[in-house]
Amino acid sequence: MATPLAQSLALAQEGKPWTYEGAEGPDKWADLDPINQVCTTGLEQSPIDLKNYYVSALEPIRFDWKPQAFPMINNGRSVYANVAKGSVTVLGGEEFSLKQIVFHLPGEHLVDGVRHAMEIQFVHTLGAKRLLMVSVLLRPGERNDVFFNMMAKAPGKLGTQPLQAPADPNRLLPNSRALFRYRGSLTMPPCTENVDWVVFAEPLEVAATDIDVFKLIFGMNARPVQPLNRRFLLKGVL
Repeated sequence: MATPLAQSLALAQEGKPWTYEGAEGPDKWADLDPINQVCTTGLEQSPIDLKNYYVSALEPIRFDWKPQAFPMINNGRSVYANVAKGSVTVLGGEEFSLKQIVFHLPGEHLVDGVRHAMEIQFVHTLGAKRLLMVSVLLRPGERNDVFFNMMAKAPGKLGTQPLQAPADPNRLLPNSRALFRYRGSLTMPPCTENVDWVVFAEPLEVAATDIDVFKLIFGMNARPVQPLNRRFLLKGVL
């Protein structure tokens, strides 16, 4: 039997029909399936506008991600890469396994009201109930070879294409280690909460032409920002 966490990840990618616009868009997600009720009723939903934060010391974080020839998958809602066992992120002494690398256009999180061109979300799990999302915002600029290679193999229709050679996901992280931390949710149905979010404050530069590749496949696949409510948003530098 699948664990609740495994079910959440599977439903987020392969569940009942939902979209980012129209009759099955974000405003209707909770009506499409009872498991999606938290998309409307939850008080810790993501994404958010990263503002009104508290400057704070943050738990140490360490990335130990292995180069892989990732399979690039188009499931009709996004392009994402499945990650083989062995890549982990250590947050505050706890080891989370990297499972997927998901791409959104435009960026789902705002920074002081500013929306970026795209966002990469690195999906992690720890056991059956813990989720960690590490997020990198993207802006047009110099070419990033790893992003270029992944977009070159992004399927234009439903299906899977593997990279021709291993790519190092660590090169999708900005040099700056300024981070936001908050408690949130998955940004797609079933909107599971109790997710630890780590969002890099400084965007990563990638070529505008590579952003355009994704835009040709998905013109938009970002959830609107959600209220912060009574949560604490922290910002610090590692």
